[in-house]
Amino acid sequence: MKSLYLNMYKKINYITAVLVLLASLSVNAQVTTQSPYSKYGIGNLKGELLPQFRAMGGISTAINKPTGYNNINMQNPASYAGITMTTIDVGLGGTFTNLSKGSASDNSFNGTLSHLALAFPVTQHSALSFGIIPYSELGYNFTNPQTITGSAGNPSSATVNNVYSGEGGLTKAYIGYGQRFGEHFRIGGNVEYLFGNLIENKAVEFTNDPSAFATRLQNKNSVGGITFSYGAQYDIRLDRKTLLTFGYSGSSPSNVNSTRTYSASKYLYDGTTGEGNVTVETVDSINNAKAHLKLPLIHNFGIALQKDNKWLVGADFRMGNWSAFTIDGAGQGLQNSKGASIGGQITPDITSINSYFKRIDYRLGFSYDQTYIKLADQSVKQAALTFGLGLPLANAMYRGAFYKLNFSTEIGRRGTLTSGSLQENYVSFHLGFAINDTWFKRFKFD
Repeated sequence: MKSLYLNMYKKINYITAVLVLLASLSVNAQVTTQSPYSKYGIGNLKGELLPQFRAMGGISTAINKPTGYNNINMQNPASYAGITMTTIDVGLGGTFTNLSKGSASDNSFNGTLSHLALAFPVTQHSALSFGIIPYSELGYNFTNPQTITGSAGNPSSATVNNVYSGEGGLTKAYIGYGQRFGEHFRIGGNVEYLFGNLIENKAVEFTNDPSAFATRLQNKNSVGGITFSYGAQYDIRLDRKTLLTFGYSGSSPSNVNSTRTYSASKYLYDGTTGEGNVTVETVDSINNAKAHLKLPLIHNFGIALQKDNKWLVGADFRMGNWSAFTIDGAGQGLQNSKGASIGGQITPDITSINSYFKRIDYRLGFSYDQTYIKLADQSVKQAALTFGLGLPLANAMYRGAFYKLNFSTEIGRRGTLTSGSLQENYVSFHLGFAINDTWFKRFKFD
């Protein structure tokens, strides 16, 4: 008995150390992206999805447990109620991006730790989950050259570079609880802490007049505040192995605190566009001014049909009231977003002994969104084809432990080349390592 308790305490200490280490990496790592579209709002929204859900087009609202394996679905906290083992999921992601406008194009790659989540059952019908996951990414750097025509008194013209850059993003740490009532109904909620920095710069540089001062305006919002999300799921058992699930989840409108820092400075342009130029004088500045971000009401609806341990198909529909988003009371010119996803997975034979490939989860999906960005009276659309695998690792059946690698690929496009607009093509990869174990199980002896 003593050895069992000692083993349990060792596991608790081990996972605590891993969580602290990975959480510190998540907090301190600079989340980067190369997308001019991230200039708008709070950047490109990442979605609170682990690789196993991304591979199915992002369907998650009505997903509880496609197979006997436990998954952490923070998109709908009602799903926590189905978690029956201590569950850990940690992963990373990377994106190749190609930007095109007219005949010009640019390529980039960025990668980062993508998520860290843990869940464990509290009672037979409830579970607790907590973790950290990126919420939005801000990263862009582009130049808009402009020629200023001279006047009658000064006929010479000047070439001006309007330089726009931004970096940062928001991260969400959450703790949530899900409870099952009866055999078919589950509800849950998350308390979330949203934090991070949104840093944006605009500079004006006179490229053919080295004696002229360039100017730079920097606006930094340091965000930190509480938000809430919630969800519900209801099952209808069609037969002994077939289940139909309806789901809803949402995020309440929230006022999140922000500390705003603003500065206007002058510098001499040395021929290198961007931050490499040394500031000569700070003309004006505002430090640690209090501000607020008003986040919108968001709705997610989902339906899923599954045959236990065999296959699953589903669809999600989402909408966000982003036209109500404000920073310090000022509207940001965003529009309401809406989108839909379809997808599913199939596991040929989860109990197969002779064929490993029959135990793999094969996933496929598609998503389409009208983003909250509207340029030149045209909505910016985003579409993506997704696919992935759930690769079971060696099972430690003697102690009821299961391990799985979840891999997803997303091939997508944002924007269009029509009317001289910017088109962003991307390929994203996400890899997650998931563990199911009975670390907190109480053993009984006769």
